[in-house]
Amino acid sequence: MEIKDFVQNFAEQFDETDAAVFTPKLAFRELEEWSSFLALGIMAMIKSEYDVAITADEMRNANTIQELFDTVQKHLQ
Repeated sequence: MEIKDFVQNFAEQFDETDAAVFTPKLAFRELEEWSSFLALGIMAMIKSEYDVAITADEMRNANTIQELFDTVQKHLQ
């Protein structure tokens, strides 16, 4: 699993935000489009794409895409 692919999969969950803003360091909660519905969608994407079920607490504790990626990586080890 590579971070660039994870960022792309993450960005695909957003309809209104330009894909160019998505980088590993993005504090995604600051995006205008961010919502609890999107959080659930991202958790579902992680389960579907990486076969990893992250908890709501893990989702809440991630502030950047990189931190979320690192959480998924820990589950895969």
